[in-house]
Amino acid sequence: MSKNIPVPTIIAEGAHLPLYASDQAAGADVRAHLTQDVILQPGGSALIPTGLKFAIPEGFEIQVRPRSGLAFKNGITVLNSPGTIDSDYRGELGVILINHSQQPFTVSDGMRIAQIVIAPVHRAEFLPEETLATTARGEGGFGHTGTH
Repeated sequence: MSKNIPVPTIIAEGAHLPLYASDQAAGADVRAHLTQDVILQPGGSALIPTGLKFAIPEGFEIQVRPRSGLAFKNGITVLNSPGTIDSDYRGELGVILINHSQQPFTVSDGMRIAQIVIAPVHRAEFLPEETLATTARGEGGFGHTGTH
């Protein structure tokens, strides 16, 4: 069982705190914080404000992910999915939405536009090497891990 990680959050007037839709949801929904609707044309994208700023604990990140319902029903997704919010960032969370459908889509104030997941971060130490250990896959790229 995981524990809740306190994440201090500044909320602009009229904005909404992230909210988990169910007791076992991994992602908390975030909502648009708009003064007027934004129309996403087919193939178009826009940065949608949320009115939220976070103090993410060191050693964690916030991942911004699409909402499956928006993607399935309307072709709307997060352009840089998953987006990463680093623990030292203190600006407003903006969500880059893109319209992959053939119809214009209207984003309204208070609409659930994405979900956020709090995740641990593991840092690496990158070491220069002259050669790498060999593997069965080797340098095989896309499509080289199976026959189907």
